[in-house]
Amino acid sequence: MDRKSKLSNVSGAIFFILGLFFLRATACRTPANGGTVKYSALSCRKHSALLTDFGAVGDGKTSNTKAFKAAIHHLSQSASDGGAQLIVPAGKWLTGSFNLTSHFTLFLHKDAVILATQDESEWPLVPALPSYGRGRDSPGGRFSSLIFGTNLTDVVITGNNGTIDGQGASWWKKFKAGQLNETRPYMIEIMYSNQIQISNLTLVNSPSWFVHPTYSTNITIHGLTILAPIDSPNTDGINPDSCSQTRIEDCFIVSGDDCIAVKSGWDQYGIKVGIPTEHLVIRRLTCISPDSATIALGSEMSGGIRDVRAEDITALSTQSSVRIKSAQGRGGYVKDIFVRRMTLKTMKYVFWMTGSYGSHPDPGFDPKALPLIENINYKQVEAENVTYSARLEGIPNDHFKGICISNVTIALTEKPKKLQWNCTDIAGVTSNVTPKACDLLPESKEVVDCPFPEDRLAIEDVKLVTCSASLPFF
Repeated sequence: MDRKSKLSNVSGAIFFILGLFFLRATACRTPANGGTVKYSALSCRKHSALLTDFGAVGDGKTSNTKAFKAAIHHLSQSASDGGAQLIVPAGKWLTGSFNLTSHFTLFLHKDAVILATQDESEWPLVPALPSYGRGRDSPGGRFSSLIFGTNLTDVVITGNNGTIDGQGASWWKKFKAGQLNETRPYMIEIMYSNQIQISNLTLVNSPSWFVHPTYSTNITIHGLTILAPIDSPNTDGINPDSCSQTRIEDCFIVSGDDCIAVKSGWDQYGIKVGIPTEHLVIRRLTCISPDSATIALGSEMSGGIRDVRAEDITALSTQSSVRIKSAQGRGGYVKDIFVRRMTLKTMKYVFWMTGSYGSHPDPGFDPKALPLIENINYKQVEAENVTYSARLEGIPNDHFKGICISNVTIALTEKPKKLQWNCTDIAGVTSNVTPKACDLLPESKEVVDCPFPEDRLAIEDVKLVTCSASLPFF
């Protein structure tokens, strides 16, 4: 498919699905002239303030970085007295990077837009993540994320579908031209934290990754609409990184990179830190990403990835479904992966595993550090307009093993590739799969239903409570 046809197909899919999301969002919207809105959150707050109480101006031109910082500093004093919420009212609120506090809610009115400034002086530099050893874009440090927090407890970022706009185009241009010495900022990054909720927002045009929880636990992400041009560099949607007990539900993502990328550190740095991503559930995800994966596991997986449960996944005009990316030198593991009920339309690959994803942070990696890839399960997959059924490439003398694929129907494009299943250095079994898989994944003599866990993760039993935000009248 040529680029023009690809863009046309993607545009049609985006407008159709966005229409459905708009109808869903309008059901919970409040009148533009203010009032009280109800919303669901981990915790309600005793104290509340408006951003305008701290001198903010919502004209899209005035910098409000000082106002955000002053508001959060003031409200942080209520952390031990029932917590506090900061309400961002209707308007366009230009700002640089700011830090959150514990027992805190950032709430966006439906007509509020937080605009990321393009003034680099309002993006402080922060050290590289210890599990990466360097910035992801360059050997230096990195710009702080637009919304940042570290060592926090009980933080909610939500709204009734308000917008955060990263204004990423200038960053993408500088990155492509090699004009940056530090890694581009992410939109939201929460580190070393517990009890995090990010929900019911529209996020657009991040300079790089959109949502990046790292070294954190008990994370709830739901109801996000994430939009970036399909040719924008590294605009991953949601990247849980060395996190445990994470729930991602009901998100719609259009991305220039992976819609969700599960990570845990890069080569020797990730091995040394050794914090896995584990106990992750992903449900009701819709993804459009013509050049990347619906869900990627890796490639930075050196701290390990295990117990990932993905179900009810839809991908449209996307390169691949749930892809495993690794390489010699990564070490770590990807194991106990369970995927079911995927609906895929216009895909390059249905199944893709890569053992030669060769980017490394520096020459200090150990080429003898081999990843363990095992117990990978897919079932109940319906796919149409597919170019390749599978490209499954393990590592010589380090085979990807324990692969189970069952109850899969793949309808091919009008001009499919002759070799539908390209398999090397893997081992496993298939059952009721069309087209027939490669010899390394033989059809089981008995009917096999690949496993999916029946137990529930602790994060699935976290209950949200109904809270309220009083919005100003205009």
